[in-house]
Amino acid sequence: MFLNPTVLWLLAGSILCLMEFFLPTAFNAFSLGVGALLVGALTMVIRLSVGLQIFLWMLLSLGFVYLSHRLLSQGKAHTLPEATEGETLTEILPGKTGRVLYEGNSWQARCLERSQSIGIGEKVYVVERKGTTLIVMPANYLLQS
Repeated sequence: MFLNPTVLWLLAGSILCLMEFFLPTAFNAFSLGVGALLVGALTMVIRLSVGLQIFLWMLLSLGFVYLSHRLLSQGKAHTLPEATEGETLTEILPGKTGRVLYEGNSWQARCLERSQSIGIGEKVYVVERKGTTLIVMPANYLLQS
């Protein structure tokens, strides 16, 4: 049985959008699905070549992926419920990033006090998260002040 392009785009778009519920992909599958649904709706109104349909789908999907990531990652800080412990793997120089072992994984980290450095192997408290960067304070910070 042959399905026309409109039905194929609408079916593919629906499947991709539903996939987001079962396999969270940071809205990537959903963005691809919305692009496919829009191309399907457009092919109902205008007759387009297959190459142009695919190009429009790629363009729309890329735009939706970009917008979804841009809207979801506005650089918001994620405050952790309570400070948790970590250990520095590399030195964290003033105003620079280093590496911290936190919950069994290596994370990029920066000191909350931008003028302070933290040495290798020091115990730190993770007080905040900005994207994939942890904001830390050395455990001995109160003693230094």
